[in-house]
Amino acid sequence: MIKALVLAIVLSALVMGCSEREKPAGKPAAAKPLGDAVGGKAIAERDCKVCHGLDGRGVAPGIPHLAAQRERYLYLALTEYLEVRRTHAALRDLVKRLSESDLRNVIAYYASQPPVAAASERDARQTSLLEKGKALAAACVKCHGEEGNSRTPGIPTLAGQQPHYLLTAVQEYHRGERRTAPMEKILRDVSRRDLESLALYFASRTPAQRPAPSRGDPKAGEPQTAMCGGCHGPNGVSRDAATPSLAAQDSQYLVKSIRAYRTSRQHWGMQRFVAGLSDKDIDNISAFYSMQQSRPADSVPSSARELAAKCDRCHDAEDNPKMVTPILRGQDKDYLVMALRAYRDDKRESTTMHRMSIVYSNAVIDDIASYYAGQPRDKR
Repeated sequence: MIKALVLAIVLSALVMGCSEREKPAGKPAAAKPLGDAVGGKAIAERDCKVCHGLDGRGVAPGIPHLAAQRERYLYLALTEYLEVRRTHAALRDLVKRLSESDLRNVIAYYASQPPVAAASERDARQTSLLEKGKALAAACVKCHGEEGNSRTPGIPTLAGQQPHYLLTAVQEYHRGERRTAPMEKILRDVSRRDLESLALYFASRTPAQRPAPSRGDPKAGEPQTAMCGGCHGPNGVSRDAATPSLAAQDSQYLVKSIRAYRTSRQHWGMQRFVAGLSDKDIDNISAFYSMQQSRPADSVPSSARELAAKCDRCHDAEDNPKMVTPILRGQDKDYLVMALRAYRDDKRESTTMHRMSIVYSNAVIDDIASYYAGQPRDKR
């Protein structure tokens, strides 16, 4: 997910659905209401308030606020239930029962309601991914060094490492699939979302250049890395978030890890490759990779505002009433999280949204949702 978890993170996210039918234009005059708001109130009272409230505020986490939302977006969303492009069973049944006039009236009613107040700081905390990851990394410094640059032989460098690989590695230690006693206890009770922030933090750090190792011949090891490059990238700099970079890694750690595929570590391709290597070959390959220059695998945006700037290109800061994309400011955080995850996982139809969100980790999604939930809806 990320470049995978990602954070090469250019959150172009259009959180609830950037319509491909219409693009934003300049700021227009106010659009004429689609229906009769007075007539729509009775329909809201009868059919909608149990979930969305009579004032358009979702009555529970995960239920979107409808108050002051764009009419054209609400109309598009409801017709998508009719077309089975959205799958909420109760809403599909409800929309089928409403006439076209009723549909337009209830939309006009909710669009005319005052905006819901932004979530409190308690409900929408806004701590940057970098800050979250850096705080968690304090538990790792003693062994892995400042910013993940290990200076202890046999201890791996984490700086610049691929984020999804780091996340997977931590989970393998917790499951006992890797045998290092301290690692089995560290961060055991940390949530997956926070582990993603930690992985993104280390991925964004710059790996330090290493001196020549005390064992192995880098020159002899270079031609033996031809097969390795297919997965681990040129000179050991991985381009895949799930495959570790080997460049600038501690050579003793590499030797130990490669040899482990002979005994305890499970990976079909690595086991077959290592079976043909002598101990001297492994020393030479490790020496070669330890001396290669690496680079950060990913970058972490400095703030959720930076992430959201891309979203506003379609979800806009001007509240263009003719747009068919939803307003995100002041929306329920849990709903935003659910919506973006659904687009990312291809469970909600929008090729544009799926393509843009497929690389976002849960940590990134949570960050952008918190930001928008805490933004005031002071204009329409």
